[in-house]
Amino acid sequence: MFVDKVKIKIKSGDGGNGCVSFHREKFVQAGGPDGGDGGKGGDVIFVASDRLHTLMDFRYKRSFEAQNGADGTKGRRSGTDGDDIVIVVPKGTVIKEAESGRIIADMFTTDKPHTLLKGGNGGFGNSRFATPTRQAPAFAKPGEKGRSIEVVLELKSIADLGLVGFPNVGKSTLLSVITSAKPKIANYHFTTLAPNLGICSYGGFSFTVADIPGIIEGASQGIGLGLDFLKHIERTRALLHVVDVSGSEGRDPLSDFDAIMNELDAYGKLKDKPMLVAANKIDICQDDTNTVRLQNMLSSRGIKMIPVSAATGKGIEALLQELVTLISSLPALEPFETEEYEEYLPEEDGFTVIHKGNTFEVSGTLVDKLIRSVNFGDNESLNYFHRCLRRYGIIDELRKHGAQDGDTVVLNDMEFDFTE
Repeated sequence: MFVDKVKIKIKSGDGGNGCVSFHREKFVQAGGPDGGDGGKGGDVIFVASDRLHTLMDFRYKRSFEAQNGADGTKGRRSGTDGDDIVIVVPKGTVIKEAESGRIIADMFTTDKPHTLLKGGNGGFGNSRFATPTRQAPAFAKPGEKGRSIEVVLELKSIADLGLVGFPNVGKSTLLSVITSAKPKIANYHFTTLAPNLGICSYGGFSFTVADIPGIIEGASQGIGLGLDFLKHIERTRALLHVVDVSGSEGRDPLSDFDAIMNELDAYGKLKDKPMLVAANKIDICQDDTNTVRLQNMLSSRGIKMIPVSAATGKGIEALLQELVTLISSLPALEPFETEEYEEYLPEEDGFTVIHKGNTFEVSGTLVDKLIRSVNFGDNESLNYFHRCLRRYGIIDELRKHGAQDGDTVVLNDMEFDFTE
């Protein structure tokens, strides 16, 4: 089954907590703090592969988490770092932030892993907080939490040439003739339900060809499977528009050409891509009326047309020559422009103050970290906590909001009396 769009949840590992420990050894008094640091949490890394051609593997597994870092231990031993999680996707997969739709990674090449989420840093053990005046700190830092996000994986085929046209105009047959691909071919609409890729070699020059499933009118508005098909055209360097010039199904080839061009334009100016037209099925034409009409219309628009018969091979040599000339003159493919996810993360050490009567509620990521790092049964740890409140500007912010001696300050679920 061909799957080219899925939503998954990814999470980097939490950092391990620092350890509170004191050296204990026979005949050694006041050995001092020896708590080790926590290990770093694992990263979430994406890697592109040529061996995958669908996102089917993500159909049933939708959540991916890196390993957490281990807690520090006594003897100044740091916890082990958490293992990274490596997610392998097909080459050409675009990763979007599910909430905003921003492109945050384009897995355009197989040689460039992309670290999307970094794991949380490990917390410091109590040995890190020892000073000449604080020789026995009974507190340590907790590890930083990992980050979590929902992303959409969207596969956009990477090809030099895309075959477009209405259903049943002979695109799959043409692909099988000019490449070694073996697409399913039958005389009914929508034989092709997924893009087929092949490699065409001619005159010492090779290029990739994608047979895009048949496009219908209204595809750019999502009618049928239009949007699913059209997104695979975005990657192509050039288009080969295949038209049934015989009118064997009672359709007018000129109207068909304009209808497809309108859909390409409505989706996002795809009609501006370099293009050739293959006037297919000339072997079953009753006369050359349609061929001449189509040739005249395309000539007036500056588009080159090559009459061919994919069934008999007539005109294929001339078509290949034109395709090689066109594609060899085009610049290389470029990845989509991406936006770094880190730019849109909430402030790591932010906090907010809300004034309600004589109560001041302080919340935010900074508060969460401070509360988790305090041993409220230890005076030195409490003193360190108060110094942090001043250092990070929480005390000053409370004063700005009108806090006075005796007012209640709520930090998460803990209440304190405000004192100057």
